[in-house]
Amino acid sequence: MTQTYQAALKGFVITAGLTLGALAALSTNAQAQNLFDTAIKVNDLSITQYEIDQRARMLSVFRAPGDPRKLAREQLIEDRLKLDAARAIGFELEQDQIEAGMEEFASRVNLSATELTQALGQQGVDPTTFRDFVAAGLTWREYTQARFGSRVSVNEDDVDRARNATSGTTGVRVLLSEIIIPLQPGQEQAIQEQANRISEFTTEAEFSAAARQFSASRTAGRGGRMDWVPITQLPEGLRAVVLGLGPGEVSDPLPLEGAVALFQLRNIEETDAPNPEYEAIEYAAYYIAGGRSDQALSRARQIATDVDTCDDLYGVAFGQAPEVLERGSKAPNEIPSDIAVELAKLDPGEVSYSLTRANGQTLVVLMLCGRVRSIEGEGPSAEQLTNFIRSRRLESFANGFLEQLRAEARIVEF
Repeated sequence: MTQTYQAALKGFVITAGLTLGALAALSTNAQAQNLFDTAIKVNDLSITQYEIDQRARMLSVFRAPGDPRKLAREQLIEDRLKLDAARAIGFELEQDQIEAGMEEFASRVNLSATELTQALGQQGVDPTTFRDFVAAGLTWREYTQARFGSRVSVNEDDVDRARNATSGTTGVRVLLSEIIIPLQPGQEQAIQEQANRISEFTTEAEFSAAARQFSASRTAGRGGRMDWVPITQLPEGLRAVVLGLGPGEVSDPLPLEGAVALFQLRNIEETDAPNPEYEAIEYAAYYIAGGRSDQALSRARQIATDVDTCDDLYGVAFGQAPEVLERGSKAPNEIPSDIAVELAKLDPGEVSYSLTRANGQTLVVLMLCGRVRSIEGEGPSAEQLTNFIRSRRLESFANGFLEQLRAEARIVEF
């Protein structure tokens, strides 16, 4: 709010009296002003409440794992540390570099930067929020490359070790427990807070009790305990989350379609049998009106008992509208995250009815039809392995430097 506007508003109050409309306007303007007050200060750089709100909204749209507001605050603090370090030595990107970075990011979801910005805008995300997000990440990548690139070297032994590690001669499987909490209209914030509390649990007993109380998954009756799962059957995003956990640790809440998911790692082991990668997953989804009502769940249980293959679902859907049954084959990265998580737990012919659609009004009976393995080729080239090793080592240098910046920074939250 400018001084001129404040003065005009003050004069209006004095000369005209404060009507109900003026009170409402004053309240609205005060709220708007509070949005742009400093919420966090990192050294001499401010982060406003508006920036936190906007980043959290964008992360929710992106379905980033964890609590969007907590992650937004963390990211914005790191962004300030990164930009401060870069600008301290006069390192700053040109506008065309930022625009190219925005195009590259948008291309990951087969959109242009303009199309992605418009899509975000429809969800209430300011265009500068996306731009600032990309600019900070790109600045850090280019800055750390310039700062640490000369320290990173890769020799033939490094490449040979990496080739052996990716040769497919061994596999990894994980033993997880899960909690899937449906989002109820008007209860989203309370459910997110409950999920945040569960993510702090440190014992299997605590997590198991919470699964029995809150989870909508069929594993709830056994405390959320899943069977052993090859790591390659999990969605790529979930793989990274799971491999970052130690035994007994719980993931941050992960946003799914109409639900929040948490996973606890109970065990992890290396096997002699290699984990296959899959190029396509075939599955079928039959939709039942009524969400998780007793009637809908009873119908789903009956279907699970009656069908043995995906073809059987055609008989279940016979005579109904075509849209009640969907069947197709998709690449793993094209499958919605909540469906991908459920499919990871299924063998061909098995059924799940933990998911909903249409804001919880439609129950999904999900069946895995089959998985198509990727054809084994010659594996990554020496150049690809070299670039991979370099990027991982460079990332290690960058992360260590970021921790140093954080330790030396003055970070004040208001």
